[in-house]
Amino acid sequence: MANIERLYDFFEPEHYDLFIDVSRADKLIKGKTVVNGEAKREAIALHQHDLKVSSVKVNDRAVDFTVDDAADQIRFNVEKVGPQTIEVEYQAPLTDNMNGIYPSYYQVDGQDKQVVSTQFETYFSRQAFPGIDEPEAKATFSLALKFDEQPGEVAIANMPEERVEDGVHYFEKTVKMSTYLVAFAFGDFQSIETKTKSGIKVGVYATKAHPAKDLDFALDIAKRSIEFYEDFYQTPYPLAQSLQVALPDFSAGAMENWGMVTYREAYLLVDPDNTELSMKQVVATVIAHELAHQWFGDLVTMKWWDELWLNESFANMMEFVAIDAIEPDWHIWESFNANDVQAAFRRDALPGVQPVHVAVHHPEEIDALFDPAIVYAKGAHLLVMLRSLIGDDALRKGLKAYFDKKAYGNATGDDLWAALGAASGQDIGAIMKTWLDQPGYPVLSVAIEDGRVKVRQTPFVLGDKQADDKRLWQVPLAASAPGLPKLLTEKSADLGDWAEIKAASDGPFRLNVGNAGHYIVSYDDEILAEQVKALTTLSAIDQAQFLQNALLLAQDNQVGYADILPVLPLLANSESALVQDFVYQAVSAVKVFAEPDSKTEAYLQVFTRGLSTERFEALGLAKKASDSVSDELARPVVVGAALFGKNPALLEEAHKAFEAAGSAQKLAADGRTEVLKNELVNFNQQETFAGLLADYQETSNASLKRDLSAALAATPNPLQIKELIAAFKDPAVIKPQDLRNWFAGVLANPVGQDAAWAWFQENWDWLVDRLGGDMSFSSYITVIARIFKSREKLDEFNAFFDDKKDQPGIAREIVVDAQMIENRVELVEAQEAAVVKALDGLVK
Repeated sequence: MANIERLYDFFEPEHYDLFIDVSRADKLIKGKTVVNGEAKREAIALHQHDLKVSSVKVNDRAVDFTVDDAADQIRFNVEKVGPQTIEVEYQAPLTDNMNGIYPSYYQVDGQDKQVVSTQFETYFSRQAFPGIDEPEAKATFSLALKFDEQPGEVAIANMPEERVEDGVHYFEKTVKMSTYLVAFAFGDFQSIETKTKSGIKVGVYATKAHPAKDLDFALDIAKRSIEFYEDFYQTPYPLAQSLQVALPDFSAGAMENWGMVTYREAYLLVDPDNTELSMKQVVATVIAHELAHQWFGDLVTMKWWDELWLNESFANMMEFVAIDAIEPDWHIWESFNANDVQAAFRRDALPGVQPVHVAVHHPEEIDALFDPAIVYAKGAHLLVMLRSLIGDDALRKGLKAYFDKKAYGNATGDDLWAALGAASGQDIGAIMKTWLDQPGYPVLSVAIEDGRVKVRQTPFVLGDKQADDKRLWQVPLAASAPGLPKLLTEKSADLGDWAEIKAASDGPFRLNVGNAGHYIVSYDDEILAEQVKALTTLSAIDQAQFLQNALLLAQDNQVGYADILPVLPLLANSESALVQDFVYQAVSAVKVFAEPDSKTEAYLQVFTRGLSTERFEALGLAKKASDSVSDELARPVVVGAALFGKNPALLEEAHKAFEAAGSAQKLAADGRTEVLKNELVNFNQQETFAGLLADYQETSNASLKRDLSAALAATPNPLQIKELIAAFKDPAVIKPQDLRNWFAGVLANPVGQDAAWAWFQENWDWLVDRLGGDMSFSSYITVIARIFKSREKLDEFNAFFDDKKDQPGIAREIVVDAQMIENRVELVEAQEAAVVKALDGLVK
């Protein structure tokens, strides 16, 4: 495939008049685009994809044109450089690939219905109208939308509706923005709205398949998030409206279209009476993430896709900043440390992983950039590290200067570092380039040598080490003792006299206090012993960080999982949800050594039952009025552990809860996943399975769907597994947007692994055709790599993907994920005997 040709170099659009006529009945789009702009040369082109172009006019004169489908271009000439008015008439198909303009399908009272909406990121606006479909090509847009309108249906877009004439909906002209942020939707929506303190209309839209009350939570979070950002950024929200739109079919989690944000239903709609707190937190952070983009991404946009992190990393950090401010009792940073940070650490240690800032050479590589563990999670962690280094005052001052200078334009990382550097008085660019432009992160080895504390940084790599690996980072040390250097800029340093540092330290000596830094620390035996001795007195974040470092070092065979297991009982009765999460992250990591129905698995179950019993007895299965936030968040973790440990009290209580409820819909959300899973794993009946699968198809509650799919995929019945796999390609049962989670669930089930893997290989071409254009398509490969752990499966993985390594959209993923499986295979071979011996000693 040829390198990307930047069409903005030849034609700079200023304004688009878009007329789009959509027929759901004919699955057809008819359009006319008039674009005014500046030609830089006589031979120019516009982007298109699958458009059937009937005419091109330049300054009211028809011109000859050619359509190059391979390059996604319409090529033609203008008479001379300078201002041009270009008019293109065309038709295009209305597809079901969840990008471009596409329908979403749903039912209300058994009646089939659909709404139509858009998804233009990354480069899919060209499927809806011709233009310069590049982030830098900002312009204004006036949309005229016609469709086969039915009574009661509404149309919405980035801007408020101006008027309706002859069935055509006209919307106000947008501000200057990128093509991938243009959005509209129409259908039989219900909505609620409010206004922010500054007068911005905030709305939430959803189909009428949902109770009206399910829209309330999102409206409250959206309103308060916008108000927070206006204050924090010291920059007004620049539009008159902010609509949040839930779509029945949506491939991503959400999309930050300016003024009209679109969401998967699961990430916007919340049953206020029966949704567990952890899911409310997920929805709140997704909303806050997309609204952070209204400034960081929409008002100021990356210049090109290689700076994607500039949009996503910042929004990922700001979602936690915002929710921590508006819901401080949630302690949302604990969720960040338990999930985002760990995903980043695990992924970023693999050879071949992309850096946060990565060059783009081929069009298909653009979608491959959206690695959630790197561009989102790692990028956010790096910005948390930066925030900790410079403080909020400098951060806010720098961001205001950045927005003031770059509003309605495009930026690079250097522009942001210049603004933050000026605000903080530090050379931010020099620090951050070491983290953004190279993959990976360091492990800091801390040792006492001749009474002095010495620190040394080396790249932390899970897999083949390169002898000539010279990577260095500027590392914020964040030491527990005062007076130590703020940054480690060289390979090693002498931090000072051990006795003095030990005496001055706040608790046992530690680096990276607060876990803001994107690195791990390996301590020598003496320092480590001090930490273990004080472990139960440390803060929750310190205890979690202790396990985090140990687990990552164990993955690299620098310590043994057998050494971690005896530490877990020290923390098992913690009332912190964060600590509970890490305790059972450790247990999950050890599951790799336990084959189904083996003695090792039985020992691990007994061990886990011992860890979880006291907390399970304290928390119970059902939510209580006396619950703290930490209790609510810890319950699903502890109950899940008790279920794996086959706690007899839980198995019986969960079974009784299921029978008493009479249906999945009547189960309380807290503990629902575990109750359903218990029923299918330990009390499986075909009637129950069939009923729950029917419930999955019938419910419009996305949270309940998630719980049902997790339970159904865990069935130990091979015939039921076969039935689930048969539904993978049936959108009436499993929507394409949900297929990856179903596939992952069945693949992770030992009973279903071989069948799911066989289905994947046999249906690869169908998957590519149906979902291959989606930015998260490569995650199907990641799902496999997270589960396979035998050399036999590694060989099968390599054999299947060997001839696909030349495909730009998935090439990197194949290489990285093969290494992930290889690491796991070698880990089992190296540590299995010691783990089995340790478990044997702990349970006897």
